[in-house]
Amino acid sequence: MMRFKGAALAAGLAMLMIAGCGSGGDAAKQTDGGTTPTTTTDKGGKKELTIAVIPKGSTHDYWKALHAGANLAAKELGVKIDFKGPLKEDDKEDQIKTVENFVTTKVDGIVLAPLDNVALAKPVEAAVAGGIPVVIIDSSLKSDKYAATAMTNNYKGGEMAGEAMVKLLGGKGSVIVLRYMAGSASTMDREQGFLDVIKKNPGIKILSDNQEGGSTADSAQQKAEGLLGGFKNPDGSLQAQGIYCPNESTTFGMLRVLDENNWSGKVKFVGFDSSPKLIEGMKAGKIDALVVQDPFKMGHDSVATMVNIINKKPFEKAEDTGATLVTKANMNDAAIAKLLTPPQD
Repeated sequence: MMRFKGAALAAGLAMLMIAGCGSGGDAAKQTDGGTTPTTTTDKGGKKELTIAVIPKGSTHDYWKALHAGANLAAKELGVKIDFKGPLKEDDKEDQIKTVENFVTTKVDGIVLAPLDNVALAKPVEAAVAGGIPVVIIDSSLKSDKYAATAMTNNYKGGEMAGEAMVKLLGGKGSVIVLRYMAGSASTMDREQGFLDVIKKNPGIKILSDNQEGGSTADSAQQKAEGLLGGFKNPDGSLQAQGIYCPNESTTFGMLRVLDENNWSGKVKFVGFDSSPKLIEGMKAGKIDALVVQDPFKMGHDSVATMVNIINKKPFEKAEDTGATLVTKANMNDAAIAKLLTPPQD
């Protein structure tokens, strides 16, 4: 009798063990096949995805907003981002080394805003050859090896600025363009878009379009001082009726020069991007229009796209993250105010 009870107990234990194993198998299937778009948690026994996000620089408000967007996507999707870029936007050697270092450490994906559309092509192609997908943001790259892009249509943004200038001048006058820096595809496109619109208007003359402000507001200010000084009338007024700058640093550097020489509000001024100082300038009537991007969306969507690429899910190959013309008349609209002051990290 005792033998029978012992055998029955052993059989019961065996059945419980089998049931437990079966239950564990179902749970594992749910973890692997769920909606979470990453292989994240230690509980699932899988490595958390690490995505490198490499901006052009670290100081401009634009990149801080892009960082905030990338962080939000990382939080939503359960991935880790490593945000690292050069201190200044003219240090392409540092950016190349950053890409190479992330390839060496074998991150799962790279989101890159290339400082130079030629110099960064080889590092990107090396990353892809090593099995690391790349998403390009902000500026185009002369390569076809990357997986996707998420950026402003910069040429169109330049056209928007040009059309605003034509309207401000009433189709007549002279303009000065302070460029940003050779090799920066985004600003080169903005400059070309602006100039192409101006050239269609014979009543507007281009006084200068071959000077570069460089990577910082300080260098832009120095260049703008010399540039505008060459077009000063004997009475101290400017020969130009309009000025265009294609990014945050050149716009702010130019604003400083206009302020210091009492030219602010006396010349039509169209810039690109947003910062607290530029918003103040617009409120004060010193800046007539800004073409504003959506860096927060760019940072968010590029990380989300990368996660889909890694997990072999559908993704948008070329996303236009948008640009908006902002003036004093519309700057307080809710949607535009959000673009002017995006979250920052």
